[in-house]
Amino acid sequence: MSSNRKLKISILRYDPHIKDDKARMEVFEVDEAPGMTLYIVLNDIRKHMDNSLKFDFVCRAGICGSCAMLINGSPGLACSALTSKMDSDITLAPLPTFELIGDLSIFTGNWMRGLNEHLETWIHTESDKDFNILEEVMEPELAEEIYELDRCIECGCCVAGCGTMQMNENFLGAVGINKIARYQLDPRDKRDDEDYYELVGDADGVFGCMTLLGCEDVCPKNLPLQSKIAYLRRKMLQIGK
Repeated sequence: MSSNRKLKISILRYDPHIKDDKARMEVFEVDEAPGMTLYIVLNDIRKHMDNSLKFDFVCRAGICGSCAMLINGSPGLACSALTSKMDSDITLAPLPTFELIGDLSIFTGNWMRGLNEHLETWIHTESDKDFNILEEVMEPELAEEIYELDRCIECGCCVAGCGTMQMNENFLGAVGINKIARYQLDPRDKRDDEDYYELVGDADGVFGCMTLLGCEDVCPKNLPLQSKIAYLRRKMLQIGK
């Protein structure tokens, strides 16, 4: 099958590292092809129209999260966004909240690293490290539940889609709450519920969530963010009482 559509791609252009650069919308026209994604569109623009266009990609398979951006106002991954499912007029902009490198390119590293350091997202154990001991036995159902939460790719879509985050820059967001839910499930982590309460039992954690659930709507990995936020809120409420 062939497509005769011409796509009108409006891109928010701005490079904070270029002196006196001004934010502006630039429009590019691209001939649509079967199976075309926005990643392909952006590469076509950069190759044939404007090689200064900045955007990020690594895996091209919805695994790394690098190509996250606002697609018609909604956070999503360019590599998995099919143009055939959109109108011919498409608007692209960088994700808010994170540091802007230029155009559609953002740096999530500092934000995510600060989050992980604050939440101490590693297995806490009191035993000495012994690399010769056998791996601890875990029920398959529990291992699967932990793996489900571990599929987060830290793309930042849930952060950009969070209404609370726009009003409270200290809010942990769904990505942070999801991480705590993952370690709270893990029997190898020796932190108790009171330790987790100190991390997420306040207005910057589970009690700050307004339950708009934009995070779950835009999560490209379809993580169960809604149920985990509700679970941790109930758990932290019990501890707080």
